[in-house]
Amino acid sequence: MRSSSVWTSRSTVKEKNETRIILDQCDSGRRDDAVMARFAAENLHLVHAEYEFYVQRNKGHINPMLQFATALVDTGIQVTFLHTEHNLRRFAQAHPPGLRLLSIPDGLPDDHPRGFLAFMESMCTAGSAAYRALLLALLSAADAPVTCVVADGTMPFAIEIPEEFGIPALSFVTHSACSYLAFLSMPKLVELGETPFTADDLVCSVPGMEGFLRRRDLPRGLYCTEQGDGDPLVLKFAEAVGRTSKACALIFNTAASMERPALAHLASGTSDVFAIGPLHARSSSAASPSLWREDDGCMAWLDGHEDRSVVYVSLGSLAVITHEQFTEFLSGLAATGYAFLWVLRPGMVKTTSPALLGEAVGAAEGGKRRVVEWAPQRDVLRHRAVGCFLTHAGWNSTLECAVEGMPMVCWPFFVDQQTNSRFVGAVWKTGLDMKDVCERGVVERTVREVMASNEIRAAAQAMAQQLRLDVAEAGSSSSELERLVRFVRELSVRSSLKPRINGN
Repeated sequence: MRSSSVWTSRSTVKEKNETRIILDQCDSGRRDDAVMARFAAENLHLVHAEYEFYVQRNKGHINPMLQFATALVDTGIQVTFLHTEHNLRRFAQAHPPGLRLLSIPDGLPDDHPRGFLAFMESMCTAGSAAYRALLLALLSAADAPVTCVVADGTMPFAIEIPEEFGIPALSFVTHSACSYLAFLSMPKLVELGETPFTADDLVCSVPGMEGFLRRRDLPRGLYCTEQGDGDPLVLKFAEAVGRTSKACALIFNTAASMERPALAHLASGTSDVFAIGPLHARSSSAASPSLWREDDGCMAWLDGHEDRSVVYVSLGSLAVITHEQFTEFLSGLAATGYAFLWVLRPGMVKTTSPALLGEAVGAAEGGKRRVVEWAPQRDVLRHRAVGCFLTHAGWNSTLECAVEGMPMVCWPFFVDQQTNSRFVGAVWKTGLDMKDVCERGVVERTVREVMASNEIRAAAQAMAQQLRLDVAEAGSSSSELERLVRFVRELSVRSSLKPRINGN
């Protein structure tokens, strides 16, 4: 009879003895991966906790976490994918097979807009209590008790609660390693007055980026201030990152070839760091769920254009621009003389209906324009007719561009996008950074330069070639994924031998 402890392994003496034999092999360096894999298939139960905010529009966290969960299922690990109830209703049909789906309430009404700060506050109260109860139930399960948790790196409680129960918890980071390092450096930046601001002063307090990162390249919220107190959204995010960085490992959807210095700095401050991306480039990755119906007709439209003659424009699933900014973008794009395919989501342009936006674009000189509410982005980026991507530089879009060798024009909106765009322009040199400027002349000049630049295209294609090697068998990212699977299995073996508190 159980008292105040809960065991995650099955309770027979034979099974515990087998577990101890495997653990002895791990400690002595004689680990048998085949034996470990068999144990994992029978005993390892990993909970993948994903809590997305702005769910009406955003899929930036869900897609890579689904891809990672699918990669784990492919290795024989039993995975439960945990959503909020609000998310699960929208994504249940899009999940790949092999995943068990569970949900918890986020504490907000269905019609709530779920902005970042409100969502975080609600999840830290109502959501965390529900998560604790569900995790305790999973711990007590007779068939396959949970032995490990991988959680979204923006939710500290999703890491801290399982650790209270003695369950190893890993943090899955959906941002770039360079922006994550900038977030970790934010307390020191605020202390020194190096807060995000539209200025070119070099920042000295983000390790490894002293020579090129400017204040305008730091993660920011919806506004900048020159005051030392910083932006509340960014500071809240930085606090969350600081707490989740204490997980027993950090998992990044990136490749060492892209972000080696940042990964090295992060590895010096934590026990284990894994760079396993770009996950979407793995052949077995799950298809990405979409919140809008994708307009496949745009692919036929692209077929009718010459090679590298079309500019693809999409500012992601969160950016909201003014009508004046829309007009500047439209005028600048029209002045280039290139055809363009523009993703204009409902509600993206303030106080302007989609119909009026479509009419404005259709009236642009030349008639070589197409507007869609959403597009199959990966297919668009690999189409021969597309010559560059005008993007917000979100990490998923940046990775998709990198894999396809597509040159970029970056107009970042907020948070990590500012840092990503600086790396595109100043480090990788696979595009140009147009942040903080929205003028038709600048749009025209920047797009023309990227479309015509052989140097930028060559750098983008070289990066794509390297990333294909990284995700191929024996490549750096594939090897890191294999190392991560072994790490999770070993953690789970150790976890299964520990008595667990029941949370009462």
